[in-house]
Amino acid sequence: MASGTARRNKQTGVSIMDNYEQLRLVLDTHPSRAPESPVFDKILRMLFSQEDAAIAVHMSFKLKKATEIALAAGLSPEEAGKRLESMADRVIIFAREKDGEMLYSLLPTIPGIFEFPFMKGANTPELREIGRLWEEYHAGALGNAFAGNPTPGVRVFPLAESLKGNSSVLAHEEAQAIIAGSEYICLTNCACRESAGHCDAPRDVCMGFGTGGRFLVDRGYARQISREEALRVLERAAEAGLVHVTDNHAGSPGIICNCCPCCCTVLRGRTQLNHPHAVSPSSFAALVDEEKCTACGICSDERCPVKAITMAGNAARVDADACIGCGLCVTACPAEAITMMPRAQAPVIPANVKEMGLKIMQEKGILKEFLERGQK
Repeated sequence: MASGTARRNKQTGVSIMDNYEQLRLVLDTHPSRAPESPVFDKILRMLFSQEDAAIAVHMSFKLKKATEIALAAGLSPEEAGKRLESMADRVIIFAREKDGEMLYSLLPTIPGIFEFPFMKGANTPELREIGRLWEEYHAGALGNAFAGNPTPGVRVFPLAESLKGNSSVLAHEEAQAIIAGSEYICLTNCACRESAGHCDAPRDVCMGFGTGGRFLVDRGYARQISREEALRVLERAAEAGLVHVTDNHAGSPGIICNCCPCCCTVLRGRTQLNHPHAVSPSSFAALVDEEKCTACGICSDERCPVKAITMAGNAARVDADACIGCGLCVTACPAEAITMMPRAQAPVIPANVKEMGLKIMQEKGILKEFLERGQK
């Protein structure tokens, strides 16, 4: 048990788990995980007051009415509603309205309590300290726990421009097609760059969709945008050399992030933790035409986010197993020597978010715990 997470009954001397550790145990049943760590205990205590934690331990990832949570927590509906709204306003729990009544649930670590508080910017000393702690937690525990075993929770979209003329692209493999079919889109700051602050890449390039997007807009952490603006966001991100990343399923996504390898929680699973299943590659890999290649080094030195390209003699060479299929090298090649080719064995993409979640939980051995704690 992490330090500071237990107290002893004065009469029996028995160790009693405190609310923060109970909350962590519920969060750890989610596919994103929340492994035990003194660092995460500090994060929880900075995000959740004691009053917050006392009510949060009676919640789960299942949406519940305030009256139901109030009964479990021993509070009046009015007091419970006030506390729940306070936490929702700080985006450390999720809230949505259904049939005229508010429902509430816990948020996972990713995407959730890590990202959402930073979407207005790391503009206070407290948030900057929380960002530093998330960095430490990611390197020491969360990064490897979040990665797939082997199914990742996120996947890469190739840049649209890199796929021109390719007839084998499916709709769920195109960010533009996803945007075209989305009814509600919001734009917010990249929480990873706000939290880590390792580069000057554009920050207002991450998008949310559906009920999650509405929640962020309702609470003032994002703004609704049109499909046309969303497409322009993709163009800005591509020009800046950012990688399109989304949920690893073929259904309606919750997010499209535009990621850098130095700050992104997901990409750093590959670039810093060397975890092979931190992110699922796209169904394509880069291929170099050695006859056209001028060995300028732009692809290897400036564009590839995972160092999958090396210079071999007079031409660039791509390690197809390491390539994540983002297409950044293709669009930057002045000699037009690189193309995106379908992989011989494309990654298996779950059909929808439910299938993805069940698959990840089964692989990580936490399905039983999720059903017992995470859906109570």
